[in-house]
Amino acid sequence: MTLNNDSNQDQRITYNQKSMTKFLQLFIPVLLLAHLATAQQVLKGRIKNSDGEPLPGATIVVRGTATYAISDSLGHFSIQTKKDRPQTLLVSFIGHKQLEVPVAKHAGGELDLTLAKNDLLSEVVITARRRKETLQNVPIPITVLSGTLAEDAGAFNVNRLKELIPSVQLYSSNPRNTGLSIRGLGTTFGLTNDGIDPGVGFYVDGVYYARTAATTIDFLDVEQIEVLRGPQGTLFGKNTTAGAFNITTKKPAFDPGATFELSYGNYGYIQAKTSITGPLSKNLAARVSFVGTQRDGLLYNVKTDKKVNDLNNLGGRLQLLYKPSEKVEVLFAADATRQRPDGYAQVFAGAAPTLRAGYRQYSAITADLNYKVASTNPFDRVIDHDTPWRSNQDFGGASINVDIALGNGKLTSTTAYRYWNWDPSNDRDFTGLQALAKSQAPSKHKQWSQEVRWAGTLLPNVSAVFGVFAFGQKLGPDGAHVEESGKDTWRFSQSSTSTLWKTPGLFEGFGIRSYPNLKTFSGAIFGQLDWKITEHLSILPGLRFNYDNKEVNFKREVYGGLQTEDPQLQALKNGIYTNQSFESKIDDTNFSGQLTISYKANDRINAFVTYSTGFKPVGLNLGGLPTVSGKIMTELAVVKPESVRHYEVGLKTSPTNNSTVNLTVYNTDISDYQTQVQAADLSVNRGYLANAEKVRVRGLELDANLRVREFLSLYGGLAYTEGKYVKFTNAPPPLEETGGPTFKDISGGDLPGISKWAGSLGGELTTKGSLISLKGNYFLALEGFYRSRFSSNPSPSKYLQVGYYSLLNARLGFRATSGLTVFVWARNLLDEKYYEQLLPGAGNAGQYAAVLGDPRTYGITIRYSL
Repeated sequence: MTLNNDSNQDQRITYNQKSMTKFLQLFIPVLLLAHLATAQQVLKGRIKNSDGEPLPGATIVVRGTATYAISDSLGHFSIQTKKDRPQTLLVSFIGHKQLEVPVAKHAGGELDLTLAKNDLLSEVVITARRRKETLQNVPIPITVLSGTLAEDAGAFNVNRLKELIPSVQLYSSNPRNTGLSIRGLGTTFGLTNDGIDPGVGFYVDGVYYARTAATTIDFLDVEQIEVLRGPQGTLFGKNTTAGAFNITTKKPAFDPGATFELSYGNYGYIQAKTSITGPLSKNLAARVSFVGTQRDGLLYNVKTDKKVNDLNNLGGRLQLLYKPSEKVEVLFAADATRQRPDGYAQVFAGAAPTLRAGYRQYSAITADLNYKVASTNPFDRVIDHDTPWRSNQDFGGASINVDIALGNGKLTSTTAYRYWNWDPSNDRDFTGLQALAKSQAPSKHKQWSQEVRWAGTLLPNVSAVFGVFAFGQKLGPDGAHVEESGKDTWRFSQSSTSTLWKTPGLFEGFGIRSYPNLKTFSGAIFGQLDWKITEHLSILPGLRFNYDNKEVNFKREVYGGLQTEDPQLQALKNGIYTNQSFESKIDDTNFSGQLTISYKANDRINAFVTYSTGFKPVGLNLGGLPTVSGKIMTELAVVKPESVRHYEVGLKTSPTNNSTVNLTVYNTDISDYQTQVQAADLSVNRGYLANAEKVRVRGLELDANLRVREFLSLYGGLAYTEGKYVKFTNAPPPLEETGGPTFKDISGGDLPGISKWAGSLGGELTTKGSLISLKGNYFLALEGFYRSRFSSNPSPSKYLQVGYYSLLNARLGFRATSGLTVFVWARNLLDEKYYEQLLPGAGNAGQYAAVLGDPRTYGITIRYSL
């Protein structure tokens, strides 16, 4: 298939991708030779349906190999397998559920296999409560996505995943400035302040990732994604106030196997994935996986004559699984991701009039500087930025997970170390002017964590989870965080009509170097019981004790600019940048918990009600503090912890064998809500943390799945969310009120980032067929996503409102019974023009910028599994 890409777009294959290809070319023959070197045995059998009728044409594959057989007209087959190695047969027939048959259990005899029809909705098994359970039996609102659905839908990171889960919000102006929320709560909205804990937990194979930048990396080998909604402190190691992402990856297998995937698309898009697994010895198996993603930029910078906002990602993962016995399992995992995009630029979206004097309005400033923006239409996707955009990110770590059968349960120890290195460059005035010449916050983050928990059955009617958790992190600058003014700073910062502002060189090269250092330790004891009082009624109490210790050391030093002893000129410089320093050490303890009552009327109806409390630890401002009349507002250095009260009523139903409908109604009240606000102060262009006295989020969620025989599956979700500042009397004013009172009462205003209505609806239609002699299913899948307008600023602003939008994604292809999958796809099929976020420019001069949603993209994906 030929794709009509723009002739000016380069399709690049990086050195790393070439190296990965060469490695695979060497590794695959070795793997195949190892298969051939093992002695063979012949297995025979017969395949029939649930009515006892033979199934001619069924496919029998030895998992992890290219060995297969087809059943004859009477359903009989014979196939060769290895004698000295445990292997599994995968038996498939169109319209029936695939059957896995361990060879060792049937060696020496003829197999008699029955395949069930695939016209029922499969039960979803989850591990959120640290044991395997079916989704409909768990009294927690959870959305579950399989790794296959996420891959097919093109959701290769969390930002794309939000289109399938309406309760999830993610906003990213670059990896560091990424906010992940569930039901509108979680990470503060706007530019990230590293001194605050996220409210949404992000876990991969039980390991907690402390930096929300992790949500921007490409998924690799994902088995299943579970999204838990509401406070989660009695099941997980790290306390979270809004929910958790629980991601499970594919483990190494003792049956050899491999998956290869390649995608091409417009805008020079190319993504390659591969995963190889198999035994290294009788008790040791390995899995090695790689992913690489490239795409040309979606914006054009007329100043540099180049495209920006490209993708340039490369990641790898190694896992070793050791099983010395049936009761012990040890999993070692190590991963590393490298991102080098020329990207995350924002486009000029407009300018708001402020309450400042006429000469301080954005239109007057640009007129005096004889400047015209490259385009006033954001969707021209044209910029003229004069500061390079850079978002270099290195992310990775290692973990050891040990599972030991102990008593009537399992003891699990998870030990992990992770790192995050961040090297950015931003043009924070969003124009070709130098209102701000540099905005760079290179950082290094290291974390370690240790969790030990036991999950199992205490008594015949009582199961439990108990655990202890310890977590430490160290975050600091990689050199220094730099903010530097430029040749146009005088006009943006001019606060009087004095001609001294025009003094040549006064502000050029004048800046600050900041050194924010943060050390934290968090320890917790947590547990939850599940007491089945009667056959239908259960009570689930949970309790958590948490200890937090935080230390911050912040220092900021001015440098450069015109060296002068003139007190008037020095006063002008001090009005922009001044030295700052402060230290703080906080110890905090907290008890929180939950109580759930679950009533399972029958196999089809499960109702529950939950009351829970939660908290978010003390926050520390690490981006500098605003000044009033030249005085630093040191009282804002520390922000109070959040206190959460949460109520929830849920109903999980299975109206038929092929459908589920789940409904949740909730109310969350938060005291001392930690919010990120933008300051009308150039030296605090990242904003600062503050407490809103009280906020409330309440809403309703509906999830449904339906399977119509074997040819049609439907899935969808609907979320109504209302988020309000119940009381916030000392909030900074919105953009258009800059120049008026320093603070404003915004009680009753909307919380940022929350759409009242959001919904997704998807489905897949399949029909039997064949392609190049391969039997399988042709499929057509559609997914739609809608969200209503939302506020894109902590203090509601009529200019920073993102309008409603809807997206349609589609794919069409063929999925063989075994081996090959190929499909064409399109994202944003209708080419909807929409904003993902609006941001005020540094210093609140009136201009604001937009993070644009991707235009229509399309391509082809080929996947082959051995």
